[in-house]
Amino acid sequence: MPPEGPPEDVFNLLRPRLLRIAYRMLGTLAEAEDVVQEAYLRWHQTDPATVSNAEAFLVRTVTRLCLDVLKSARVQRVDYVGTWLPEPIVEQVEGDDLTLTLMLALERLSPLERAAFLLHDVFGMDFDEVAKAIGREPAACRQLASRARAHVREARPRFPVPEEQGREIASAFYAASRSGDMHALQELLAQDVVTYSDGGGRVLAALNPIQGREKTVRFFDGMHRRGWMEGAQQVYAGLIDGLPAFVTIEADGTWQTMSFALEAGRIVAVYITRNPDKLQALRRGLS
Repeated sequence: MPPEGPPEDVFNLLRPRLLRIAYRMLGTLAEAEDVVQEAYLRWHQTDPATVSNAEAFLVRTVTRLCLDVLKSARVQRVDYVGTWLPEPIVEQVEGDDLTLTLMLALERLSPLERAAFLLHDVFGMDFDEVAKAIGREPAACRQLASRARAHVREARPRFPVPEEQGREIASAFYAASRSGDMHALQELLAQDVVTYSDGGGRVLAALNPIQGREKTVRFFDGMHRRGWMEGAQQVYAGLIDGLPAFVTIEADGTWQTMSFALEAGRIVAVYITRNPDKLQALRRGLS
């Protein structure tokens, strides 16, 4: 049943859903908040008497604004320094299993494929509603979502790890990497593990993905030998975008998140976010 009442109350009831849609579409909370704010302004410029379904109207507005942003965002990410990762979010909505790994898979889709998949598969809209939101026919939306679903299916782990085991693996990684126990670290990694580090050109980070177990171990061993792994304060351990993770304040005051994609009990990807622009909301939530 669509929410009813004064326009302000209706929008506030729908804001969390609109923000989740925008974040999943764009991958950054700041851009998502800007889109939702623009939708709010457009909502207040609209005569409520002309809107039969407020939720459908606002979802359509947010989706189209996101599609506009994505067109420019793809150009911006070509010029991004180093690896681009989605902004890390601690909150995980029940029933939303779209992890950071799957969000990266969505990055390889066209904006329309991404919108059709998210609105239908993640947010439960039927294809008639999706069609109105993105300005395409329902049959075309089915095809868009089907193509997107195939990409996402490839990115899903074939042998997922229970959440508690994932937390234990993340904790073991933290202990091994900080103590310099590279043998223990190596035992946690899959042979084809890849380490991604996002500093955005703002702070020190690996510019290119680090491929393979041997190079990943050398990477962390090198940081430990230089003393860069000492003096950190762990301020959070749990889930970030659905993956086991932890947040640290490094000795130089830099905030950092580290998340782990797991397959059959081994780490297949390490995601390190250090770009301070992407950690502002997380810092506010944990400070």
